Amino acid sequence: MVADHDKVFKALADASRRQLLDRLRLEGGLTLGDLCQGHDMSRQAVTKHLVLLEEANLVVSVKQGREKLHYLNPVPIQEIYMRWIGQFEENRVQALFNLKQALEKK
Repeated sequence: MVADHDKVFKALADASRRQLLDRLRLEGGLTLGDLCQGHDMSRQAVTKHLVLLEEANLVVSVKQGREKLHYLNPVPIQEIYMRWIGQFEENRVQALFNLKQALEKK
């Protein structure tokens, strides 16, 4: 679990990766080409950022025909929130955390 959190923190440490996550939060299901638009990065740079985001489980990809669509996965961020921030607001999000764990056991 600690190694997973380390990957999330590493992924979130870069401003370009945070911008990609923000785009996916606003408009999920974007292709690599979509994500390259509006960034001053090469296609290869965006690809490298996506690989790190996928390794941290912050982005999930789904193949749809010839395209690969990318979506934000907010669960790792929520897990970090629960561990370090959520203790101060535990009552609000405890139910969601419990639901996630119950679903994973099935």
